[in-house]
Amino acid sequence: MSNYGDTAPVAATGQSALGSNPDVVLVDEPAPHIRRFTLNRPEKRNALSHQVRAELMHGLRSADQDPTIRVMIVRGAGTCFSAGYELGGGNEGIDMPHYTAEGEGQWPRHVTETWMSIWDLAKPVIAQVHGYCLAGGSELATGCDLVYVAHDAKMGYPAVRFGVPDMHFHAWMLGMRAAMEMMVTGDSISGDEAVRLGWANRAFPEADLDAEVLAVAQRVALIPTDIVSLNKRTVHRAMDAMGMRAAIRQGTELCALGTKAVTFAEFIDHSKEKGLTKALQERDAPFGDYRTK
Repeated sequence: MSNYGDTAPVAATGQSALGSNPDVVLVDEPAPHIRRFTLNRPEKRNALSHQVRAELMHGLRSADQDPTIRVMIVRGAGTCFSAGYELGGGNEGIDMPHYTAEGEGQWPRHVTETWMSIWDLAKPVIAQVHGYCLAGGSELATGCDLVYVAHDAKMGYPAVRFGVPDMHFHAWMLGMRAAMEMMVTGDSISGDEAVRLGWANRAFPEADLDAEVLAVAQRVALIPTDIVSLNKRTVHRAMDAMGMRAAIRQGTELCALGTKAVTFAEFIDHSKEKGLTKALQERDAPFGDYRTK
């Protein structure tokens, strides 16, 4: 599923996603040994197009190989971290960032492979979350090693109101009861709630978030990379041993099955008839949230 639940995009046969518009991800080094990546499509709520994902992952992997860098930060420009995957035609003629075997479930397998690959980098990656962090945006943040949020950030998966998520992290990161509530309502949780439930590390006022995240990154950067990489791996290997990665991979098959549901097909037909924005507004109107505010 994408941010509000579109049909799965397929690989294009056009240009590479990498480098067609380098401004979609901005890169800076705000302090020694720290590289920061800013998703830069604020007019699209930092929708995660093929190109954005390609630029981000290329940048993270390049930083992972740079001996001068010890930690990376991912944040969003404008009013939010990311509202999810690209739905507005921004992927037309652009290939997906990397190969994923075709067939049922290609899209959820593709995006979960992308975000889970952050676990396999040597260096820690910090997600800095403010505003909306929805669907694909929540998947990206979950794939990072540390998550720091604004108090009033909104993390959720509204696409469950007519489909099945790509990346089933909720039970692992939030616990059964909170995960169940989110999965059967599509409601979001605040940054403070995300910290209390264990999805995020700490919450700060949005105005302080840049400085607070940078301070954490600087503490991480005090430790040599060869040691940090081993300690990072101990945590992720433990999660692997408990079955998290296997469960997420199994969840992609449930996502593919969800696209065969009658109500999913009806929503897609409805969105084609009335337009996606109108269909989403009608979907969320009874809940009084997201695009209906």
